[in-house]
Amino acid sequence: MADIKSIQADARERMGKAIESLENNLSVLRTGRANPGILKKVQVDYYGSTMPIDQVASITTPDARTLVITPWDRGALAPIERAIRDSDLGLNPNNKGDTIFISLPMLTEERRRDLVKNAKNYSEDARVAIRNIRKQTLDEVKKVEGIGDDEIKRGEADVQKITDEYVARVDSTFQKKEQEILG
Repeated sequence: MADIKSIQADARERMGKAIESLENNLSVLRTGRANPGILKKVQVDYYGSTMPIDQVASITTPDARTLVITPWDRGALAPIERAIRDSDLGLNPNNKGDTIFISLPMLTEERRRDLVKNAKNYSEDARVAIRNIRKQTLDEVKKVEGIGDDEIKRGEADVQKITDEYVARVDSTFQKKEQEILG
């Protein structure tokens, strides 16, 4: 059976993964500037298999409002264009023969509010994941054999401090993204 410190270390690691997941989800949200990360979740149907767009093309940002996608194989142009058009990003790719250009429109106030709402949902999902990890960790602490009630109470208090720390990180990550979107 594990001791309290190793249980807490495991909780920190799992909560850290919840933060990483939140950051990955937030990186996909547009902020008004061209960022190759917004295409991270676009999957291209390429020769019968589904692949992330960055595995079939390079994505560059020549200016703040344009993405340029250069496929490594010209045969991938049409599938890449179709994948971008079919995604829920609301982007309109322009095929120029050997590259695809995407001009990012200015974000409307309504679209910014929608993006903030999505960011808030991602943040809430991360908070729920962290609270679930806390609950599982507290259950594990209570099951540790050979320790007294005082040590269990101290272990539970430490788990709560860890939880508060990671929830604060979720909040600060969300606030940064919110400022990015609204700024």
